[in-house]
Amino acid sequence: MKLVTFSAGDADRVGVVDAEAGLVRDVGALLPPGAGLLEVIELWPTVGPVLAARVAGQPSIPLAEVTLRAPIPVPRRNLFCVGKNYRDHAAEFGRSGYDTPSRSEALPERPIMFSKATTSVVGPDAVIDPHPGVTSELDYEGELCVIIGPGGRGITRENAYQHVWGYTVLNDVTARDLQRDHKQWLLGKSLDTHCPMGPYAVTADEITDITACELCTEVNGETRQRAPVKDLIFDIPELIATLSAGITLLPGDLIATGTPAGVGIGFDPPRFLAPGDLVEITITGLGRLANRVGGVEKT
Repeated sequence: MKLVTFSAGDADRVGVVDAEAGLVRDVGALLPPGAGLLEVIELWPTVGPVLAARVAGQPSIPLAEVTLRAPIPVPRRNLFCVGKNYRDHAAEFGRSGYDTPSRSEALPERPIMFSKATTSVVGPDAVIDPHPGVTSELDYEGELCVIIGPGGRGITRENAYQHVWGYTVLNDVTARDLQRDHKQWLLGKSLDTHCPMGPYAVTADEITDITACELCTEVNGETRQRAPVKDLIFDIPELIATLSAGITLLPGDLIATGTPAGVGIGFDPPRFLAPGDLVEITITGLGRLANRVGGVEKT
């Protein structure tokens, strides 16, 4: 099932998308009053079967007539993110000079975790603010994002997928100069609008094998990143086990699993984003996330 948060007037609504028909069905009447997608995920054992049985009878709106928001427009807490989680990207990042404390191209021995502020989240087609005066080295990172369903602590690798509600597409937009100069990742990853997400939140049952899915990032129509999810250094069960070892995961928590090679700093010279650039990220079965960098285009 492909769920969305959308607006078609004065309030956000939860919908179920029929992508082939180009329709979104407003399922608000089937949910508790005021429930958003976060509450839907929390109540999924009871809400999920109701949606499956009754969604076809709900009012539909053409997708072209609604504004899609991020699936979870305001996450309950910072996103969990993973750095250097594809082999080729770990090497290109080490060579770039933006790593700290050294230019090491060695693979990480344990998952490198950081967080991204909730206020960075925006939806499909939202404009990426280039933040002139704050950063001059804006980069893209296409990523698979895991959405946690049942929470818990001390989750084992063997049970990890029982705690996955679904998946979405994410762009971990990064201010590389802030990342380098502050010698940490939070500031460079968390500027407002620097976490586009969507278009859909796709339930895990729709994806037969997430490791077989392929991620592709294009900038202005040029393919920059392409890799299968199976190339992750630390796979989804390992990330969930690592995080939950001492942190209680909650329904709706978001885990950005890392980006493959092909980011802007991987080129010589680096190819940073500029005003007017269009970044499009697709993942098999999860749809296409497109966002344009705002500001005045160079002439």
